[in-house]
Amino acid sequence: MTAFSPRTVTRGYGVYRPVLPVTSPRNPDRMVYTGDADGRCEIFTWDRSSGGGRQLTDRPHGTLLCAIDGDEAVWWFDEDRGGSGGWRTQDFDGGPDRPALLDVPCGRPAGLALTERGTVAVGIRGSEAFSVHLGRRGGRGTPVLRTTDSATLCDLAPDGGLLAVTGPAHSARAVTLLTPDGSTAAVLSGTRERTWALGFAPAPTPPPGPRGASGHTLLLVMRERAGRYHLGVWSPGAGLELLPWCSFDTETTARWYPGPGSARVLLRQDRHGRSRLFTADLERGRLTPVPTPEGSILAASPTADGDVHYIWTDAVTVPRAMSLSGAPLPGQSQWRVPRFGHRRDLWTPGPDGPVHTFVTTPADRPGPYPLVLLVHGGPADHDRDAYDPMVQTLVGSGLAVARVNYRGSTGYGPRWRSAYSEGVGHTQVADLVRVRADLLERGIGRPGAVGLCGTSWGGYLTLLAMGTRPGLWDVGVAVKPLADCATAFRHSTPALQALDTSLFGGTPDEVPGAYAHASPSSYAAAIRSPLLVVAARRDAKCPPEQIEAYLAVLRAGGVPHEVMWLDSGHDGYDGADHLAVIRRSLAFLGGGLPSGPDEAEPPPSPERR
Repeated sequence: MTAFSPRTVTRGYGVYRPVLPVTSPRNPDRMVYTGDADGRCEIFTWDRSSGGGRQLTDRPHGTLLCAIDGDEAVWWFDEDRGGSGGWRTQDFDGGPDRPALLDVPCGRPAGLALTERGTVAVGIRGSEAFSVHLGRRGGRGTPVLRTTDSATLCDLAPDGGLLAVTGPAHSARAVTLLTPDGSTAAVLSGTRERTWALGFAPAPTPPPGPRGASGHTLLLVMRERAGRYHLGVWSPGAGLELLPWCSFDTETTARWYPGPGSARVLLRQDRHGRSRLFTADLERGRLTPVPTPEGSILAASPTADGDVHYIWTDAVTVPRAMSLSGAPLPGQSQWRVPRFGHRRDLWTPGPDGPVHTFVTTPADRPGPYPLVLLVHGGPADHDRDAYDPMVQTLVGSGLAVARVNYRGSTGYGPRWRSAYSEGVGHTQVADLVRVRADLLERGIGRPGAVGLCGTSWGGYLTLLAMGTRPGLWDVGVAVKPLADCATAFRHSTPALQALDTSLFGGTPDEVPGAYAHASPSSYAAAIRSPLLVVAARRDAKCPPEQIEAYLAVLRAGGVPHEVMWLDSGHDGYDGADHLAVIRRSLAFLGGGLPSGPDEAEPPPSPERR
């Protein structure tokens, strides 16, 4: 069985970031992965036994999502520049590509699950509804579910008898179990304790603990309880059982080891900007650390032979595909990249605990330095001990860079993630302000030369900080930001509308004051420093309509600003767009920071060794 959920391949800036290869369920030597094709993301196949591989897709704007089924047919998502499309399949060894399931509407990918018996489930998110379709490759897809609620297909049981659909983790339908005819078999609520599903066991498995009976279908579940993340299993009739010996203080995800009757689970914990791996033996009730280098593990996957494949990086090492056994993996080519500066961890006191920041400073000169706060997106994300070409380029140009894991970031526990005591956005801005003051007091940053730069939610915080604390920032760059909260809600996707409703306590019609208080457009006229806004015409997450509303406020207030429009969606797979954005951003930051780089250079194109 292969379970799939969408993920991002690159942070941009034109440098390829490897994605974990997906292994054939029947032949572990055959893999499919997303790789670099002249600056675009495309799908590749690789046969470890022969060492041969080929590029499978070649589309003008790149291809990101892929999987492989038990018959070694490669699945890939054929989307337009706005992110809408459908799944297609192609034989591993070549030949024409075909629609994967007939009669499935076009939309955005919202989950793919493949069983070894050939049954498949596809989740599609359209403009008005989310739907799940069941069938066999090349045949017709039978609709199982259609809903206007925010939802994603999590997985399909190996016998095809149950589907798991996830809603918002805090909702009454956090996890819904459906039969193939669309009937509801069970519902797990997250209203009291946030809950989400992680996938079915690869074959009927004896449940852990006192139940003892064999042949159960087990669903792996994570539940937030008493400030910790608890692993559990759900099975028909017995319900959800949390495992008291398997809980974590920060965000952790898990997946089953493949193989019939497997009772082993690989867990990946994100903690304080770094990662750890563990193996859980559900039959013995034992948790064992998996040795990996210090740094960040961006993805990890167990294999049937007990090996673990993972993507590892740290502040000075480009992400690379690795395995515990040392077995070769595709995409392991080393890159010649510049390594500038010294990185340190900084902890700044705050009302809900210390704020953690990764600070990188130039190695060849003393401080204080012109300073850029590089603000991460999310909000459910965090900055990592990971290689970032934007950081290296800025530091190589003589600037210090601070990456702040403000309140709301993941990796610091449930209390930190849910801390919005000063209001949505304002809590996070308060942390940026505290860290700025700390960096200046320590002599790292230079007064009068402090900038902000962020993408998506990071762009939102950049705009909000520049409007609410205009005297603290000397230049700002906001890439594909949330800029007008109410307008964004009305033009956004159901999933993001559900997130906004949770954050703000209602819709814009129900709580207009909350949206206005958090919206950068409410404070845009107060901005007095140069501002660059980068926006995308096909952006469904931060739609262009709300950017236009924000820009109108800037123009009316006479605020100095520049605008760069892209003909793309929120997540682009073409390195040319990323390079264009970073060139413009670096030049703008360099021009706005005294003693900054006179002519900022883009990150160098890596060269293969």
